[in-house]
Amino acid sequence: MASPRRRFVWEIDWNLLRTFTVIVEEKSLTAAGNRLSLKQPTISNALRRLEEHMACRLIDRSSSHFRMTPAGERLYAECLTMFSIVTGLPDLVKDDPDLITGHVEMAFASHIECPFLDRFLADFHRTFPRVSFSTTVSASQTVIDNVLSGESCLGICLAHEKHPELDYTVLYREHFGFFCAPGHPLFGKRETDITELAALDYVSFKTDQLGGALAPVARLRQRENFNGPVLGLFTNLEEVKRLIKVGFGFGPLPIHVVTADIEARQLWQLPPYENPPAADVYLVTKRSARGSRAETLLIDRLLAAIAAVPLTERTYPPGIAGPELGRA
Repeated sequence: MASPRRRFVWEIDWNLLRTFTVIVEEKSLTAAGNRLSLKQPTISNALRRLEEHMACRLIDRSSSHFRMTPAGERLYAECLTMFSIVTGLPDLVKDDPDLITGHVEMAFASHIECPFLDRFLADFHRTFPRVSFSTTVSASQTVIDNVLSGESCLGICLAHEKHPELDYTVLYREHFGFFCAPGHPLFGKRETDITELAALDYVSFKTDQLGGALAPVARLRQRENFNGPVLGLFTNLEEVKRLIKVGFGFGPLPIHVVTADIEARQLWQLPPYENPPAADVYLVTKRSARGSRAETLLIDRLLAAIAAVPLTERTYPPGIAGPELGRA
């Protein structure tokens, strides 16, 4: 059962305190009504109700005099203190760059390349230059583990099975192409048919399986009956690209991530050229986490930025048609 003091806090109309303060400042119920755009009976009723809540008389008044009682003087002093606190609330909660400090620890998968995210982080830094950042780069499952343990306030990675304690928001979508390197029999060949890939040596990611985050790639391989030897499986994009470049075989890579390699003729794209497989990359956060002010501000702003930009504008490379994926 609530105590009398707690009941008082919840039951009192705080507008009565504002009306009382104006009555004292104007030294007249009529003048207070004019200032508050209220009729005089409404002001009188407000004063009566406040005196009932306080169980004492606050103002002695008649046609010839108007003065506060000792209780009224004490209450008026407290009202001034309360209104001073309320006046400062906007400054207390606003996003003042000079007040926002702290450190943000993030966890990224190895191949995160997202112009939308880069622009967001640049804008955030310009607005809050005193917030510092650090990032660990690892396999997607390790990213998930870091967010679950609280080591990182957010993760950015591929995901297939969703952990019930985490929230997953699609940050961007990336299309995968198959690539080979100089020395490969298909390098530089412009009329390659996808059936020519079926029996060739292959390297890929460990998640390139029907139950993994790269299931779209695995489904394409299954549909096209790719049955060549698998000579390497890795969690890191750089290792997959390395093995492709040194001639172990062909393999999948995010098209927009390897644009420079394509232009330098270090990689050659193979079919399919239309409707390439796509995977969603997620912003992952822990639902019950209590982050610092800097962490909370970053996550809230990033979620708002994602919600404001259509997924088509967060899909890479832009302009490539691909099958729609389910969204979590």
